[in-house]
Amino acid sequence: MAEGYRSDGPLCLILLTYVAPLDEVDAQMKAHVDWLKIGFDQGIFLVAGRRTPRTGGVILARGSADGVKSIAESDPFVTSGVASFELVPFNASLAAEAIAGLLA
Repeated sequence: MAEGYRSDGPLCLILLTYVAPLDEVDAQMKAHVDWLKIGFDQGIFLVAGRRTPRTGGVILARGSADGVKSIAESDPFVTSGVASFELVPFNASLAAEAIAGLLA
């Protein structure tokens, strides 16, 4: 296997689950998107999107569980009480060559 497929470093999935009606979620959407943009600008977030069906969201973040947990706790969806989150920490061992460098 080529070294380009190797990756390294801690990552976390942030799994958001809506716990309030969608109209209440939508009322927090601008603040949530602004929060996401900060995470992307800081190089912490790599991918984010809605679950299908629309029951929450998924964010791929760089960093250890402790650091990412504190960031997830600051999500306006979470602080406003419209969503809860589960953190899934993992170490990326393999990645597609095109993205392996982004995960380190």
